[in-house]
Amino acid sequence: MQQKAVSLFLCYLLLYTCGGVEAGTRKNSKKSKDSGSGFWSTLTYMAVGGGLLAAGLPALGFTGAGIAANSVAASLMSWSAVANGGGVPAGGLVATLQSLGASGGSTLMAKVGAFLGYAVHNQMQNNGADEEEE
Repeated sequence: MQQKAVSLFLCYLLLYTCGGVEAGTRKNSKKSKDSGSGFWSTLTYMAVGGGLLAAGLPALGFTGAGIAANSVAASLMSWSAVANGGGVPAGGLVATLQSLGASGGSTLMAKVGAFLGYAVHNQMQNNGADEEEE
């Protein structure tokens, strides 16, 4: 259910960016027309963010077969076990990340990454608009 809600929210964000600009919020200058703030630049940010987070868990060592040897995940697991008296606590950071890595959590991470990419795009667009006003 949660994945469906995230998917619907991201679809809404994409459709919102395709809707254009509200009347009166942009000046008719050549600079604002060529700013690249449309659908394709938003989609680029979302694809990069989604790809980075989807590939992030396996790259850190949280794989479907377990924690990879000599990886960042193995170091985190060792640190967590030492800090908690010899065992990795259920529901802790390492256990949660391993659960996401083993159960196909990369799909959820890709959606979160796409949302973060969208947020970064909007922040950069708003900063550019603020600089134009000054």
